[in-house]
Amino acid sequence: MVRVGVMHITDTLDAGGAERVAVDLVNVLPREHYRAHLCTTRRDGLLADLVAENVGRLRLERERRFDVRALGRMTDYIQRNQIQILHAHGPSLFIAAMAAFFPPHPALIWHNHYGRYALEDRPAWLYRLATRRVSGVIAVNRPLVEWSQRQLRVPAERTWYVPNFVSEAERNGEPLSDLPGKAGGRIVCVANLNSEKDHLTLLRAMALVIRQAPVAHLLLVGAANEPAYLDLVRKEISRQDLGQHISLLGQQQDVSAILRACDIGVLSSASEGLPMALLEYGMAGLPTVATRVGQCAEVLDDGRAGILIPPAAPDKLAEALVSLLRSPERRTILGNRFYRRVREVYSPGPVIQQISRVYDTVINSR
Repeated sequence: MVRVGVMHITDTLDAGGAERVAVDLVNVLPREHYRAHLCTTRRDGLLADLVAENVGRLRLERERRFDVRALGRMTDYIQRNQIQILHAHGPSLFIAAMAAFFPPHPALIWHNHYGRYALEDRPAWLYRLATRRVSGVIAVNRPLVEWSQRQLRVPAERTWYVPNFVSEAERNGEPLSDLPGKAGGRIVCVANLNSEKDHLTLLRAMALVIRQAPVAHLLLVGAANEPAYLDLVRKEISRQDLGQHISLLGQQQDVSAILRACDIGVLSSASEGLPMALLEYGMAGLPTVATRVGQCAEVLDDGRAGILIPPAAPDKLAEALVSLLRSPERRTILGNRFYRRVREVYSPGPVIQQISRVYDTVINSR
């Protein structure tokens, strides 16, 4: 059998949802059908160590948006390795679209992870231009599928909703033993410090929580990508006098070990795609509170596998967290239910089958 050469493209390997999806996909693509490659257009990052050894690597290290030398290296790699499909994640679409203009003219698939769609609209004309030659668009939630069809004018038969996935291996291993807080009171939020994640609402909720459950301690795990927003977070912690109840852990490599030492998972996002953190909470068996944005309701089985609250509602968030802190039994029930949900619906097998069908459709259409 002739294996199809597939190269996933992402700007960095920093610890983010889109980057994690790119790494997970190249690691688990069936090797009997595909030759897997991964290209970083700007730099590697914390996730680089997770890339499997049998994945071909290209590091362009471009320093500006339009880098002729980087594009030349990319097209040369595509030719030498007989890449037939370019699978571009997020903004790497633009350099991938340019590379697809050159022989051997690989098919281009764009994977749209955009989590800020509910807060701001991207310049559709720019993306419409870049996607004119795409063979298809994969989106991590249904509103993004609709956006691609409506704004980019990509035909419905070439747009697909494919959820993210998480591996069972995330459940294994020992929990971290030296985390701040005490067992029974650790609440964890895995989300880079960006405005769409709305940590400010979470902090305001925590001010209400500790009045009723002083044992509560919030661990914030994620990179500070927006210095101005980090400053707002720190000022809110000070304003609410939460210094003894909040720990900023920054970007962490072994997130699963942190989750195994925590008691509750939370996401207070104002906008989402399909957050990897939510799937990681489920695989760790954490009872979870999340806002009803993006695909969060679907992941939590519309509230049957976790607690859903409206965004920007600190009182509702605090009420949900306190209810879990006060009831170990409810935490166990919801945690087990969420684990079963994620294992059955968001494991690699079903998702890779969907990805393979997309690849088959793209190859056959050419």
